Amino acid sequence: MALPKLDQLDKQILSMIAADARVPFLEVARTCNVSGAAIHQRIQKLTNMGILSGSQFVINPEKIGYETCAFIGLNLRNPENFDVVLEELKKIPEVVECHYTTGNFDMFIKIYAVNNHHLLDIIHDKLQPLGLSSSQTLISFNTVIDRQLPVAGLLASEE
Repeated sequence: MALPKLDQLDKQILSMIAADARVPFLEVARTCNVSGAAIHQRIQKLTNMGILSGSQFVINPEKIGYETCAFIGLNLRNPENFDVVLEELKKIPEVVECHYTTGNFDMFIKIYAVNNHHLLDIIHDKLQPLGLSSSQTLISFNTVIDRQLPVAGLLASEE
């Protein structure tokens, strides 16, 4: 798959909005020395190209009572049931990420739970009935790096 061609203005816009999605477009325009309309057009172009998709506020799970973060590797008894299991995982609100993976697991999920007891309930009551042959749970003590991909640096290396 060919990567889309991005010029220096695209890269500068991506760098600014990756650092702060709430930065006003007019501030981006002033920094980039172009009109506000040009920024809107570029943002629309980047969205249409699939480089940008939406924006969101990030909720700190601990601040709303979810103190346990866990990563769980899942092995399915019947791997042909991936799609069915995925649809069931979507119904579990505590599951915030799901990845198909290589290696030791069929799927790898990230879960937030109120505490370890709640995590046990999720595993026992919601995950095990999905037809798992095995699972392995890793509890995260703390997130020490959580950032956007450094878009400007990587894209500059393409030149």
